[in-house]
Amino acid sequence: MSVKSKVLAAAATLSLVGGAGVAAAATAGAADAATPSCGHTCIDVFSHQFGTFADPQFVMDSYKQGDVAGTPVILFRTSNADPAEDFTTDQEGLVSEFYAASLVSAAVALQYGCTTAVFGTCDGSDAAGIGQNNDYAYEFMYSPYGVQTGLCVGVAATAVAGEKVTLQPCGVSGKTLWIIDNGGNELATYQPGVPLINGSDTNFSDPYGLTYPSSSYPTDEPRPQLYTTNILGFSDNEISSNQLWSAETGILP
Repeated sequence: MSVKSKVLAAAATLSLVGGAGVAAAATAGAADAATPSCGHTCIDVFSHQFGTFADPQFVMDSYKQGDVAGTPVILFRTSNADPAEDFTTDQEGLVSEFYAASLVSAAVALQYGCTTAVFGTCDGSDAAGIGQNNDYAYEFMYSPYGVQTGLCVGVAATAVAGEKVTLQPCGVSGKTLWIIDNGGNELATYQPGVPLINGSDTNFSDPYGLTYPSSSYPTDEPRPQLYTTNILGFSDNEISSNQLWSAETGILP
Protein backbone atom coordinates (compact mmCIF):
# COMPACT_ATOMS: atom_id res chain seq x y z
CA MET A 1 0.00 0.00 0.00
CA SER A 2 1.56 3.29 -1.09
CA VAL A 3 1.68 6.13 1.38
CA LYS A 4 2.26 9.43 -0.42
CA SER A 5 2.24 12.74 1.39
CA LYS A 6 1.77 16.13 -0.23
CA VAL A 7 4.82 17.60 1.47
CA LEU A 8 7.40 16.90 -1.24
CA ALA A 9 5.23 17.35 -4.35
CA ALA A 10 6.60 18.94 -7.51
CA ALA A 11 10.25 18.11 -6.81
CA ALA A 12 10.59 20.53 -3.90
CA THR A 13 13.84 20.48 -1.97
CA LEU A 14 13.78 18.25 1.09
CA SER A 15 15.26 20.28 3.92
CA LEU A 16 15.54 18.37 7.17
CA VAL A 17 15.98 21.19 9.66
CA GLY A 18 16.36 20.42 13.36
CA GLY A 19 13.18 21.03 15.34
CA ALA A 20 11.32 22.23 12.24
CA GLY A 21 10.56 19.05 10.31
CA VAL A 22 10.40 19.27 6.53
CA ALA A 23 10.70 22.50 4.60
CA ALA A 24 9.97 22.57 0.89
CA ALA A 25 11.84 25.70 -0.08
CA ALA A 26 14.97 25.29 -2.20
CA THR A 27 18.29 26.54 -0.89
CA ALA A 28 19.69 29.05 -3.33
CA GLY A 29 23.11 28.20 -4.68
CA ALA A 30 23.34 24.88 -2.89
CA ALA A 31 25.26 22.05 -4.54
CA ASP A 32 23.47 18.79 -5.29
CA ALA A 33 24.67 15.34 -6.26
CA ALA A 34 22.26 13.54 -8.57
CA THR A 35 23.20 12.65 -12.15
CA PRO A 36 21.54 14.59 -14.97
CA SER A 37 19.42 11.53 -15.81
CA CYS A 38 18.02 11.45 -12.31
CA GLY A 39 17.69 15.23 -12.26
CA HIS A 40 15.66 17.21 -9.77
CA THR A 41 13.61 14.21 -8.69
CA CYS A 42 16.64 12.81 -6.89
CA ILE A 43 17.37 13.46 -3.23
CA ASP A 44 20.89 13.81 -1.88
CA VAL A 45 21.18 12.93 1.81
CA PHE A 46 24.27 14.26 3.59
CA SER A 47 25.72 14.23 7.09
CA HIS A 48 26.41 17.39 9.08
CA GLN A 49 29.54 15.67 10.34
CA PHE A 50 31.17 16.69 7.05
CA GLY A 51 29.00 19.09 5.11
CA THR A 52 26.45 21.87 4.92
CA PHE A 53 23.70 22.89 2.51
CA ALA A 54 26.21 25.13 0.75
CA ASP A 55 28.75 22.30 0.47
CA PRO A 56 27.48 18.79 1.35
CA GLN A 57 30.89 17.27 0.39
CA PHE A 58 29.76 13.66 0.86
CA VAL A 59 26.33 12.14 0.22
CA MET A 60 24.54 8.82 0.63
CA ASP A 61 25.90 6.24 -1.82
CA SER A 62 25.28 2.62 -2.81
CA TYR A 63 28.64 0.92 -2.40
CA LYS A 64 30.23 0.19 -5.80
CA GLN A 65 26.86 0.96 -7.45
CA GLY A 66 25.45 -2.28 -6.05
CA ASP A 67 21.78 -2.85 -6.82
CA VAL A 68 21.03 -5.99 -4.83
CA ALA A 69 19.60 -6.37 -1.35
CA GLY A 70 22.34 -6.23 1.25
CA THR A 71 24.51 -3.69 -0.58
CA PRO A 72 26.21 -1.47 2.03
CA VAL A 73 25.16 2.18 2.17
CA ILE A 74 28.06 4.60 2.60
CA LEU A 75 28.91 8.26 2.09
CA PHE A 76 30.87 9.26 -1.02
CA ARG A 77 32.16 12.53 -2.46
CA THR A 78 29.52 14.47 -4.41
CA SER A 79 29.55 13.95 -8.16
CA ASN A 80 27.07 14.50 -10.98
CA ALA A 81 28.54 11.49 -12.80
CA ASP A 82 28.14 8.87 -10.08
CA PRO A 83 24.80 7.00 -10.29
CA ALA A 84 25.53 5.36 -6.92
CA GLU A 85 24.45 8.69 -5.38
CA ASP A 86 21.04 8.70 -7.08
CA PHE A 87 18.19 8.19 -4.61
CA THR A 88 14.54 9.13 -4.85
CA THR A 89 11.92 9.52 -2.15
CA ASP A 90 9.82 6.40 -2.67
CA GLN A 91 7.26 6.89 0.07
CA GLU A 92 6.66 9.75 2.42
CA GLY A 93 3.89 10.49 4.86
CA LEU A 94 2.84 10.73 8.46
CA VAL A 95 3.74 7.86 10.76
CA SER A 96 0.01 7.40 11.39
CA GLU A 97 -0.44 6.73 7.66
CA PHE A 98 2.34 4.16 7.64
CA TYR A 99 0.66 2.50 10.62
CA ALA A 100 -2.63 2.39 8.70
CA ALA A 101 -0.68 0.71 5.87
CA SER A 102 0.71 -1.88 8.35
CA LEU A 103 4.29 -0.76 7.77
CA VAL A 104 5.05 0.23 11.36
CA SER A 105 4.03 -1.37 14.63
CA ALA A 106 1.42 0.00 17.02
CA ALA A 107 4.24 0.79 19.45
CA VAL A 108 6.04 2.92 16.85
CA ALA A 109 2.78 4.64 15.90
CA LEU A 110 1.95 5.35 19.52
CA GLN A 111 5.34 7.02 19.99
CA TYR A 112 5.70 8.89 16.70
CA GLY A 113 2.25 8.90 15.07
CA CYS A 114 -0.41 8.70 17.72
CA THR A 115 -3.89 9.86 16.75
CA THR A 116 -6.82 9.86 19.15
CA ALA A 117 -9.10 8.44 16.46
CA VAL A 118 -7.03 5.24 16.51
CA PHE A 119 -5.60 5.02 20.02
CA GLY A 120 -8.24 6.90 22.01
CA THR A 121 -5.69 8.82 24.06
CA CYS A 122 -2.19 9.97 23.24
CA ASP A 123 0.52 10.89 25.69
CA GLY A 124 0.92 14.64 25.97
CA SER A 125 -2.26 15.48 24.09
CA ASP A 126 -5.47 17.12 25.16
CA ALA A 127 -8.98 15.79 24.56
CA ALA A 128 -8.80 16.90 20.92
CA GLY A 129 -5.53 15.07 20.38
CA ILE A 130 -3.52 18.29 20.05
CA GLY A 131 0.05 18.14 21.28
CA GLN A 132 0.90 14.54 20.36
CA ASN A 133 3.56 14.03 17.72
CA ASN A 134 2.55 12.67 14.34
CA ASP A 135 5.89 12.80 12.60
CA TYR A 136 6.87 12.34 8.97
CA ALA A 137 8.66 9.23 7.72
CA TYR A 138 10.44 8.56 4.44
CA GLU A 139 11.79 5.77 2.27
CA PHE A 140 14.90 6.54 0.20
CA MET A 141 14.98 4.34 -2.93
CA TYR A 142 18.19 3.70 -4.84
CA SER A 143 17.49 5.00 -8.37
CA PRO A 144 20.68 5.07 -10.51
CA TYR A 145 20.23 7.41 -13.49
CA GLY A 146 16.65 7.85 -12.28
CA VAL A 147 15.72 4.17 -12.71
CA GLN A 148 14.04 2.89 -9.56
CA THR A 149 15.40 -0.41 -8.24
CA GLY A 150 12.77 -1.22 -5.62
CA LEU A 151 15.53 -1.19 -3.00
CA CYS A 152 15.55 1.34 -0.18
CA VAL A 153 17.98 2.42 2.51
CA GLY A 154 17.23 0.31 5.56
CA VAL A 155 18.28 -2.49 7.86
CA ALA A 156 17.98 -6.24 7.33
CA ALA A 157 16.81 -6.87 10.90
CA THR A 158 15.11 -4.82 13.60
CA ALA A 159 17.32 -1.84 14.38
CA VAL A 160 19.74 -2.29 17.27
CA ALA A 161 23.00 -0.64 18.22
CA GLY A 162 25.51 -1.49 15.51
CA GLU A 163 23.03 -2.77 12.88
CA LYS A 164 24.53 -2.05 9.44
CA VAL A 165 22.52 0.03 6.95
CA THR A 166 22.05 -1.62 3.57
CA LEU A 167 19.72 -1.65 0.58
CA GLN A 168 16.55 -3.60 1.37
CA PRO A 169 13.22 -4.18 -0.47
CA CYS A 170 11.06 -1.08 -0.24
CA GLY A 171 7.56 -0.98 1.21
CA VAL A 172 7.73 -4.23 3.16
CA SER A 173 8.13 -3.05 6.75
CA GLY A 174 9.38 -0.25 8.97
CA LYS A 175 12.97 -1.41 8.41
CA THR A 176 13.24 0.90 5.38
CA LEU A 177 11.43 3.84 6.98
CA TRP A 178 13.21 6.79 8.55
CA ILE A 179 11.25 8.97 10.97
CA ILE A 180 11.94 12.64 11.57
CA ASP A 181 11.20 13.19 15.24
CA ASN A 182 10.60 16.93 15.53
CA GLY A 183 8.36 16.94 18.56
CA GLY A 184 10.50 19.16 20.74
CA ASN A 185 11.51 16.42 23.19
CA GLU A 186 15.03 15.24 24.07
CA LEU A 187 15.83 14.76 20.37
CA ALA A 188 15.25 18.41 19.50
CA THR A 189 18.34 20.44 18.61
CA TYR A 190 19.26 23.86 17.33
CA GLN A 191 22.01 22.47 15.17
CA PRO A 192 21.35 22.10 11.43
CA GLY A 193 19.88 18.75 10.51
CA VAL A 194 17.75 16.21 12.29
CA PRO A 195 18.14 12.62 13.50
CA LEU A 196 16.51 9.94 11.36
CA ILE A 197 14.99 7.17 13.49
CA ASN A 198 14.52 3.76 11.92
CA GLY A 199 10.88 2.68 11.65
CA SER A 200 11.60 -0.74 13.16
CA ASP A 201 12.71 0.94 16.39
CA THR A 202 11.75 -0.68 19.70
CA ASN A 203 13.76 1.52 22.07
CA PHE A 204 11.77 4.69 22.56
CA SER A 205 13.79 6.20 25.41
CA ASP A 206 17.04 6.04 23.40
CA PRO A 207 15.87 5.35 19.83
CA TYR A 208 18.04 3.88 17.10
CA GLY A 209 18.95 6.40 14.44
CA LEU A 210 21.00 6.67 11.26
CA THR A 211 24.65 7.13 12.23
CA TYR A 212 28.04 7.61 10.58
CA PRO A 213 31.06 6.17 12.41
CA SER A 214 32.35 9.13 14.43
CA SER A 215 36.04 8.25 14.11
CA SER A 216 35.88 7.52 10.36
CA TYR A 217 36.12 9.55 7.15
CA PRO A 218 34.35 8.74 3.86
CA THR A 219 37.63 8.27 1.97
CA ASP A 220 38.85 5.62 4.42
CA GLU A 221 39.45 2.09 3.13
CA PRO A 222 37.48 -0.06 3.51
CA ARG A 223 34.63 2.42 3.11
CA PRO A 224 32.89 3.05 6.46
CA GLN A 225 29.27 1.88 6.40
CA LEU A 226 26.28 3.68 7.87
CA TYR A 227 24.66 1.95 10.83
CA THR A 228 22.04 2.44 13.52
CA THR A 229 22.74 3.15 17.14
CA ASN A 230 21.15 4.96 20.06
CA ILE A 231 20.62 8.70 19.68
CA LEU A 232 21.84 9.88 23.06
CA GLY A 233 22.97 13.47 22.59
CA PHE A 234 24.93 15.57 25.04
CA SER A 235 24.05 17.08 28.41
CA ASP A 236 22.87 20.27 26.66
CA ASN A 237 20.45 18.19 24.52
CA GLU A 238 22.44 18.76 21.34
CA ILE A 239 22.96 15.70 19.17
CA SER A 240 26.29 14.68 17.68
CA SER A 241 26.78 15.81 14.07
CA ASN A 242 27.30 12.21 12.93
CA GLN A 243 23.59 11.60 13.70
CA LEU A 244 22.28 14.79 12.07
CA TRP A 245 21.10 14.61 8.46
CA SER A 246 19.80 16.91 5.76
CA ALA A 247 19.09 16.58 2.07
CA GLU A 248 19.02 18.49 -1.21
CA THR A 249 17.61 17.76 -4.64
CA GLY A 250 19.04 18.34 -8.08
CA ILE A 251 22.19 18.05 -10.20
CA LEU A 252 25.72 19.11 -9.47
CA PRO A 253 27.09 21.82 -11.78
